[in-house]
Amino acid sequence: MVVQEFTVDLNKPLVFQVGHLEERYQEWVHQPIVSKEGPRFFGNDVLEFLTRTKWWAVPTIWLPVVCYFFVKSILMGHTIQEVVLIALFGIFIWTLIEYTLHRFLFHIETKTYWSNTAHYLLHGCHHKHPMDSLRLVFPPTATAILCFPFWNLVAFFATPSTTPALFGGGLLGYVMYDCTHYYLHHGQPSKDPAKHLKRYHLNHHFRIQDKGFGITSTLWDTIFGTLPPSATTGKKN
Repeated sequence: MVVQEFTVDLNKPLVFQVGHLEERYQEWVHQPIVSKEGPRFFGNDVLEFLTRTKWWAVPTIWLPVVCYFFVKSILMGHTIQEVVLIALFGIFIWTLIEYTLHRFLFHIETKTYWSNTAHYLLHGCHHKHPMDSLRLVFPPTATAILCFPFWNLVAFFATPSTTPALFGGGLLGYVMYDCTHYYLHHGQPSKDPAKHLKRYHLNHHFRIQDKGFGITSTLWDTIFGTLPPSATTGKKN
């Protein structure tokens, strides 16, 4: 008796289908469908709504929070110049977090039902439908939840007065990352460095998906040896 392999029906909600692909999931999810029309994730309208986010929601929601943390450090005794330097360090740390998450978490290989499902929700959907504009930035609800462990981590290493500025810098780095990521997919930059970054990132999506994990820069790809061949040879994609 021949058992027919599971096939994903793109006309039905996808999230609870993709897990059934098991070992074939990785191959499937890295075959992009280039369409501005995003798929439906859930049959439930509330869950579906929570997966869709306009890009401008990220700076609108989080930039006031960033300012709040900067002001908090100033009120705790730091000068504006000190807060700027601390914030710049926070942004720098974010670039490493950005690279690390993208390389080791977002591109983890999965093959079981629930691990495939979780990966698809986290990042796989973006590789399958890279031009889906409503699922390109991180939903604010999820970001808010993740802020708590990141705050505690920063507070563990920093002083009480520097923690707000350092965390605010990291949060600002995240805002810059998400807005840059959206622009690389949907903007049309005509000059470097944005033009180079767009080419670099689309290379990650459509040619060499296990290289080029940086979004806002190629710094950590250079340091850790994950530059794609085109970036090291200088050839255009």
